[in-house]
Amino acid sequence: MKLHNPGAKVFIPDAKSLGEALDRITHLGIGAHQDDLEIMALHGILECLHDKAHWFGGVTCTDGRGSPRSGPYAGCSDEEMREIRQREQNTAATIGQYGIMIQLDYPSQVMKDPGDLSMTDDLTEILRATHPSVIYTHNPADKHDTHVAVLVPVINAIRRIPRGERPQKVYGCEVWRNLDWMLDSDKVPLDVRGHESLAAALVGVFDSQIAGGKRYDLATLGRRQANARYYEPHAVDETDGLWFAMDLSPLAHNDELDIVEYVGTLVDHFANDVKGKLGEALGRSA
Repeated sequence: MKLHNPGAKVFIPDAKSLGEALDRITHLGIGAHQDDLEIMALHGILECLHDKAHWFGGVTCTDGRGSPRSGPYAGCSDEEMREIRQREQNTAATIGQYGIMIQLDYPSQVMKDPGDLSMTDDLTEILRATHPSVIYTHNPADKHDTHVAVLVPVINAIRRIPRGERPQKVYGCEVWRNLDWMLDSDKVPLDVRGHESLAAALVGVFDSQIAGGKRYDLATLGRRQANARYYEPHAVDETDGLWFAMDLSPLAHNDELDIVEYVGTLVDHFANDVKGKLGEALGRSA
């Protein structure tokens, strides 16, 4: 692979050769920040755990320099935070038994420039080297600008791949803004039950964020529980952990489908459902 940034790093937890590590990847998570994968792509990590026929690969796009910091990390420089966060990400890859962990080392402001195609080029290289059947990335309705700035190059990179070699499934996962608002018929519930200790360890390893003032560990566990409990109002719970995703596979397989229009249709489905139910209630009470 030829990656643009000289600071980009590849980490292989079990020390296999680069070619072997890349070739075995079946599930690929592409996130903006260190810890995004462990929050949003747990489904893929668990799918591949202890299964030598399936391997999870991780890609983190930002360099970690812009991380908020307080407490014991308040005095850290940007470069120190970069090193800390990237080290934490590699530790998570070891805990989760990832097949490979790639950190692209982009500053957030570079990623947000739609005219800069460097990250699209890098992701294209990675996709050509791995050929994953499933991709987990950010959803286009996320409220974090950097997350959305990752999604667009992901879709564009997939569209550079020959159609027969593209991933079968592409999931846009919730992080900053959940996807509970989507109609059940539109959203994808990803079952993340079990392995509670592993799931907690994966998020908990990012001490620079947790001790630094952001309890992502508690928030992530709470959302998994809440999604499971509130998913079906008329039946008992079938799982104790759900993570919601938007199915982006149509965008990956139809190059003419516009991202904005696709998401707008899903938003319209939600708006029409709310208006329809409220209208019915008002009609019954009249």
